[in-house]
Amino acid sequence: MFRYLISIAIIGAIVSASGYFFFRNYLEHRYDELIARQARVFNIDERLVWSTIYEETWFRAWKIGADAEVGLMQVTPAVAREWAKETGLKEFERQAAENVNELLLDPERNIQVGCWYFEKLRERYRGRPAETAMTLAAYNAGPSRVEEWTKDADPQSLSENDFVSRIGIASTKAYVSSILERYRADPAIK
Repeated sequence: MFRYLISIAIIGAIVSASGYFFFRNYLEHRYDELIARQARVFNIDERLVWSTIYEETWFRAWKIGADAEVGLMQVTPAVAREWAKETGLKEFERQAAENVNELLLDPERNIQVGCWYFEKLRERYRGRPAETAMTLAAYNAGPSRVEEWTKDADPQSLSENDFVSRIGIASTKAYVSSILERYRADPAIK
């Protein structure tokens, strides 16, 4: 009887571990096609977008943030309205005005708007050694904070490590460091 119970416990543990692995794999990779498509449109490395979504929401499309950020990439309603206006498409402008959360809860639209905003921020830092870290910090805390953290340095020559060490908000420093680590850890994270 004791052997029977041990066998059942071992089998249960194996099934649970297998289920966890496959469920987690499904959760983390179910949006890979959307990420790849939108990353290509905005010329962003899809692994960076994937790593950002991992950090922002762990692929929970329904997540609403503490400051009303919505969806996978935690896009703010203001950014969505700016994107809708810039597209020039009246339907997007109408959706953003009437029910911005519904618009942003659509995973494809959320990733599209998030990538658009990421690229818009990246334009400010393009060519700098800390371009990616600065873009991530601006995405998390706003571009004015990046300017604050680089005001007494030459941002054109500031290394990524030096920039990260200057980040004055602990949660933003952890956010940037975590994404960079995940993004650069394994080229096959996807």
